[in-house]
Amino acid sequence: MDDSSIDAAGALADPLRRGLYEYVVESGGEVGRAEAADALGVQRTLAAHHLDRLVEAGLLETASKRLNGREGPGAGRPAKVYRRADRQVSLHLPPRDYELAAHVLAEAVERHGAEEALHAAARAEGLRIARESSAGSVEALLRERGYEPEADPEGEDGLRLRNCPFHTLARAFPPLACGLNLELLRGMLAEVGEDGERARMSPEPGRCCVTISKNKKD
Repeated sequence: MDDSSIDAAGALADPLRRGLYEYVVESGGEVGRAEAADALGVQRTLAAHHLDRLVEAGLLETASKRLNGREGPGAGRPAKVYRRADRQVSLHLPPRDYELAAHVLAEAVERHGAEEALHAAARAEGLRIARESSAGSVEALLRERGYEPEADPEGEDGLRLRNCPFHTLARAFPPLACGLNLELLRGMLAEVGEDGERARMSPEPGRCCVTISKNKKD
């Protein structure tokens, strides 16, 4: 376990800081200091201090953006905005390297062509997760498992998943991890999904490769 993971955990120990982090994550995009301060009911300078602390801990990233939407002369200076960092933080005491184990297992599955067995195991695990959960709905279960579901912004009847719980594995073994994820979600939906609700592949940059839709064929 490196010091950066400890720093990240320490940064989230403060309730206000944790609230700011959750607000940025739940926004799904870029958030300005004033917006974050208003959302949590604190002064802008205090929000800025804690947001910058989250950047130092590697949990958020910054960019510059004109929040008024204007361009060209007279548009004003770009403002500092915050978004979730593209990194995974794991903290285990004493250290446990589950990610390394996952990568070794994924390599073995690919080498020996065991994807079919992996998919069957993933479906079974999805069923088990759904049966043992008290979430009460598909959206609540997905939120509980870290997928960060949101209504499809294009107006389609379904859910987009803003976060991939298997992010680092998916970057190293895309077809394998996405196939596992798809079958895991299909197992969950078989237990708690509504009629016509299904998981299907719909990869887009910056979010989970699977979408939950209704009345659509794969």
